[in-house]
Amino acid sequence: MKPWRRRTVKALLALGALLAFLSVFAIWVERQALDTGEWVNTSGKLIRNATIRSALSEYLVEQIYENVDVEKKVEEALPGDTKELAGPASSGLRQVAGPGVEKVLETGTAQGLWETANRTAHEQLMAVLENKKESVNTANGEVKLNLGNLLTNLAGQVGLGKSLAEEIPPDSGNITILKSEQLKTAQDIVIAIKGLALLLSILTFLVFGLAIYLTQGGRWVTVLFSGVALIVAGLLVLVLRQVAGGIVVDQLVKQENVKPAVEAAWSIGTSLMVSIATTIIIVGAFFAAAGWLSSPTGAARGTRRVLAPALDRYLPYCYGGLVLILGIYLLSASGVGLRTFLTVVVLGIMAALGLRELSKQTAEEFPGVTFGEVLAPTRQAIDKAVTDAKLSERASKIKLPDVKRPDVKRPSGIGIPDVRRPGGRGGRRGEPAVPPPPTRVEVMQEEDARLSSLERLATLHEKGVLTDEEFATEKARLLKL
Repeated sequence: MKPWRRRTVKALLALGALLAFLSVFAIWVERQALDTGEWVNTSGKLIRNATIRSALSEYLVEQIYENVDVEKKVEEALPGDTKELAGPASSGLRQVAGPGVEKVLETGTAQGLWETANRTAHEQLMAVLENKKESVNTANGEVKLNLGNLLTNLAGQVGLGKSLAEEIPPDSGNITILKSEQLKTAQDIVIAIKGLALLLSILTFLVFGLAIYLTQGGRWVTVLFSGVALIVAGLLVLVLRQVAGGIVVDQLVKQENVKPAVEAAWSIGTSLMVSIATTIIIVGAFFAAAGWLSSPTGAARGTRRVLAPALDRYLPYCYGGLVLILGIYLLSASGVGLRTFLTVVVLGIMAALGLRELSKQTAEEFPGVTFGEVLAPTRQAIDKAVTDAKLSERASKIKLPDVKRPDVKRPSGIGIPDVRRPGGRGGRRGEPAVPPPPTRVEVMQEEDARLSSLERLATLHEKGVLTDEEFATEKARLLKL
């Protein structure tokens, strides 16, 4: 390969790794931050996390006590001299309210209010970011997560009373998501991100495809390193996520008791990033496997020889199987958009081209090879193992057990013939006793034992342990019993 081609291929591989790295973040931001359905799905995971739910319950209780004079309300409710107990009572009520709120947050009603608030906030956020001013009205250019309805619902369920819950201001429990001074920057980011995920995803694999196309001789090396580049990009994303998580938590949170909840939120919020990076690693592993399969190593060559008959005779079925696998993936994957569809199509085309090149390579290396020839070494190895183990010789030395008839004694007397002597009455003294004829049970036992031995011989003969001559000899010996 010419020097300029070699340098170009190396540069394309490095560019492809960088594009893969950036595409993970672009896809994550597009789906996590700009997709309302994904935002609501993530918010549901947040509220179902025990650590986050505990921190949220403490925040909501603080909001209740900040917006309502609970002590005054308790004092008004207490009779006569007991009014002085209003302070301790309100403090005790606050201690009870925390666990109570956390318990209520586990219910479907509370979680539904939480998800509704998040959906509304995200729709407002997207309207602001997309500069749809007529679609949303924000105060001072800010977007807030309004938990007022959830706050009122919780106050009424944890023992604070319906009247107290009704006095909570409707604008309490607001969490600012976007401030006015951040609006222009956020809008610029959205403009840059939209479409960037699709562009980077497609461009990543096109760059790798161009590098493979430009390679002359040893193309398998380029395919192998394309896979390695994808794997490295995915691993770097996972490492950066771990490092960035610690930095984000330290920068955003100063209170140690809140850090566990923020760490849990970061873990849940970036779980989609982990999924995308894992997909990149898996795709890279397939690239690396394809490169190895085309390599001149002995193991790869042996594998190609095994695949040669299938690639020669059933290549259209291989293409059909590839289409079926990709179709099942598209049908089973959730939220398949244009980016996912086009990426799968590009990967499918690259895989089909790879199958065609592999078919050509195997046809040149192993022309006309059949499945029988492929399996012949395996059969020979089995025969050799059997011969080396001398199983035939060992089987010929096996002595099958003789079946002995049980000694059945019969009483003799008047009216009962003595079958042990001639004439049924017993013979003269000194005459040998005649054994009684076998009973029906004895005959059946003897036949069963003989059939069992014959079946064992037949099994050994079918497996090749006994030769035809050895089988005939043992069979004749059994039939003479």
